[in-house]
Amino acid sequence: MKRTLTIPMGSQHIALLEPLHFRFTCENEKIVGVDADVGYVHRGIELACASKFKFRQVSFVVGRVCGLCSISHTTAYSQAAERLLGLDISKKAKYLRILVIELDRLHSHLLCLAHTAENTGFEALFMQIMRDREASMELLELVTGNRVQFDYSCVGGVTRDITTDIEKELTRKLAKLKTDLEELYEVFRTNWSLSLRYKGVGALNAQQIKELNAVGPLARAAGVAIDVRSDTEDLLPWKEVGYKMMVEQTGDVYARNIVRFREMFNSFEIIENVLRGMPQGDLVTETKANPQGEAVSRLEAPRGELFYYIKGNNTPVLERVKIKAPTFSNVAAFIEIFKGQEYASVPPILASLDPCLSCTAR
Repeated sequence: MKRTLTIPMGSQHIALLEPLHFRFTCENEKIVGVDADVGYVHRGIELACASKFKFRQVSFVVGRVCGLCSISHTTAYSQAAERLLGLDISKKAKYLRILVIELDRLHSHLLCLAHTAENTGFEALFMQIMRDREASMELLELVTGNRVQFDYSCVGGVTRDITTDIEKELTRKLAKLKTDLEELYEVFRTNWSLSLRYKGVGALNAQQIKELNAVGPLARAAGVAIDVRSDTEDLLPWKEVGYKMMVEQTGDVYARNIVRFREMFNSFEIIENVLRGMPQGDLVTETKANPQGEAVSRLEAPRGELFYYIKGNNTPVLERVKIKAPTFSNVAAFIEIFKGQEYASVPPILASLDPCLSCTAR
């Protein structure tokens, strides 16, 4: 006998501790309808950046939008400000920005994969992945001096250089982390209970991705080849250091896991190339100008396209700062992806989507 149930999920749920609320309409175990409330938490960061802080300070303020995506926010803002100022930063600063962006991608993807393991019932594997993520946090601390709020990119370049000793330590620890991730990759590729049984689960096809304007690994797992790194060679020399777009075709939980692993292995390649080819140059390009006019900046954060719009009026304080985070772009896809799925599959599907409401609630 068919029974219709309405089941709420979030924001207080073991699989969703974020200001995002879903309401699932289920016929027995199958989800037939989905409503979502993003539940904005207005922290006033955008307004503060356009009223309380000078434009050079804003790069450090937007780093507080999210602990996971701090490097992405500071770099995206700094690039927008540099466009307004007409600044061309040194190649060394560009290489160092790429270095920390890819280290950040490692630690963010590992957190997502850890939650995927946890939401499928693999608590021991969750702890193992978090141990490996700790290694990536140590790498970021070596370069930036901090574990969470990195304060690395700034208007005109970066705040810290790397020494020969740091470079050697990075190389040593990266080699160990890469070996550990190769073992994890094999588990995710071959284990039935963890990953293989989610082939075909939580899937969107390429046409749906395009109609819903989804971004990041969610889009690339469905065969849609979109990645800001392939379009912004004028800002950072991605192709020069070995960037490759990673695309799968099935658009399901399994494909999203595989895309993230493949992107991490490409991150290792990029980091190695950056360290081998590090150019000489200044860390910061100075200017006494104030921002005038409007500019936008796009950056491929771990979850997809991060978009910044800023407006200056030739004073030290900006007139407008507006941020669009990748999770906000993906909410429409989140709603669609649950339709027709078994309710028991909601936690692993949700983990594979890797939502970050801290970026969205700013």
